[in-house]
Amino acid sequence: MKHIHQQVLKLIQQNDWDAAHRLVQDYSDSLSCQIHGYLHRIEGDLSNARYWYQRAGLHMPDNSRDEELKRLFKRVMNMTN
Repeated sequence: MKHIHQQVLKLIQQNDWDAAHRLVQDYSDSLSCQIHGYLHRIEGDLSNARYWYQRAGLHMPDNSRDEELKRLFKRVMNMTN
């Protein structure tokens, strides 16, 4: 899974949010749901973002999108394969 998460985050960094969304939506693990929520935050769809964060077992954060992206990268880097 770590490889998938890394791919999705790379697509986000490249501003290819549609491709990132298509890739992550096929997975239902906690981190994928968190990333999915983040993508909906980018889109401005906060209701859907809250839903995906809840599926990840989290509340939607009130941090900036840049801060959240850093948090996502940190979470991926701390994963074991």
